[in-house]
Amino acid sequence: MKLAYVSLQGRGRTDALIMAVAARLTAQGARLAGTVQSNLERPDRRKCDMDLSILPDGPVVRISEDRGALARGCILDSGALEQTVHEVQKRLDNAEILIVNKFGKRESEGRGLVPVIADALERGLPVIVGVNGLNLAAFLAFAGSDVIGLPAEAERVAAWCMAGRTQKQQVEELHLE
Repeated sequence: MKLAYVSLQGRGRTDALIMAVAARLTAQGARLAGTVQSNLERPDRRKCDMDLSILPDGPVVRISEDRGALARGCILDSGALEQTVHEVQKRLDNAEILIVNKFGKRESEGRGLVPVIADALERGLPVIVGVNGLNLAAFLAFAGSDVIGLPAEAERVAAWCMAGRTQKQQVEELHLE
């Protein structure tokens, strides 16, 4: 199985790393599917706005709901998240690598991007997932023993993804002969 994850402490740090990995892979010519997240701080709100860019070329979907300046708790717009899941699934046929910005609360419940991750793994695609500390145990339970934790370095994560992409291409070439 070609499943790896990265996890960094600090708000938005894993998102920034995943975005840097996606940029490196795109520059190297890899065909991507998945999501990268941008967090937009608002001075009048406790919570940031969360936007998901669907790889490789959009759209950008706001996955947070504005519940007011004093909002606490989850502000995730589940409908918007499901829209992104549908869009990512459609792009999987043309992808060589799947990037999932976050194994979050919905994924820890078996929803969200979990079916897309499983589909990508069945296809032999390398999958890189960002995981926060709150959901790491759920992710590891989902992933099983074949998962690898990668260092929080965009260059090394991108190299792991490209190595998995190359292995998949070699297997496909063997099947064509």
